[in-house]
Amino acid sequence: MIPADAAGIARAADALRAGALVALPTETVYGLAADATRPRAVAAIYAAKGRPSFNPLIVHVDGPAMAEKLVETPPLARALMARFWPGPLTLVLPLRPDAGIDGRPLAGLVTAGLPTLAVRCPAHPAMQAVIAALGHPVAAPSANPSGRISPTRAAHVLAGLAGRVGLILDGGPTSAGLESTIVAVEGERLRLLRPGPVPAEALAELAPVDTAAPGAAITAPGMLASHYAPRQPVRLDATDRRPGEYLIGFGAIDGDINLSPAGDPVAAASRLFEALHAAEASGAAAIAVAPIPDTGLGAAINDRLRRAAAPRG
Repeated sequence: MIPADAAGIARAADALRAGALVALPTETVYGLAADATRPRAVAAIYAAKGRPSFNPLIVHVDGPAMAEKLVETPPLARALMARFWPGPLTLVLPLRPDAGIDGRPLAGLVTAGLPTLAVRCPAHPAMQAVIAALGHPVAAPSANPSGRISPTRAAHVLAGLAGRVGLILDGGPTSAGLESTIVAVEGERLRLLRPGPVPAEALAELAPVDTAAPGAAITAPGMLASHYAPRQPVRLDATDRRPGEYLIGFGAIDGDINLSPAGDPVAAASRLFEALHAAEASGAAAIAVAPIPDTGLGAAINDRLRRAAAPRG
């Protein structure tokens, strides 16, 4: 685990170029990265995370020009890129038949066999610098065992993936604290596949937004019913603490930790996974979470909490 400074960025790019896995900070959560043009390295992501092979990966690019070498970019997609990139918005777009960079084809595993690809241009300077130094897109799901709590600090990565990742760039705590919003661009409409830091209300300024039906086929990361889960059972909309529970508060409902005493959803989002890590480490038999309004960024927070509380497979 080394600092995300110039030397660390150069070392990370060299490791990725050699086919190794590297944990990198983004503005959302830490990602477990591989050069997206190296099939063996991409396969190593699935092995390290214990990730199901039907669950596709997000490919991170340095901007629209790199994205256009991988996916078809209709006018609506380009408008979304202009408005929200770099930033926490992932676009699911048709895969180009010749998808690749500098004569190297994109690894087939990143799409999990789908005719589409999820692409994002991250806003974090360290992740941007690594992609620029590498010159290739980077496949990078969250740097944690599949289905477990997402990492918002380098220490979370080390705790979850020790022995399975050779290098972790420590860029401090992430700012957004939730994974990116994911939308599929379908003609002149958008289909919201995963809520995130870019709320549906902001997307609706550019195009009508439909919501993926519950139980829909997996077409993007973060759609599994049980995900982001601590080891203990999770009870939602808790207004009090039951015996043996660790209570995560919000607003006027206090607890062992409070996501935001002021009721600020932005602050709550940035602290959500850190609070779940603390709750898991507490030794409590169960975890309870206070109600959070299901509007704006609150919709993304509640999406993660419902998946954390879902029955485990």
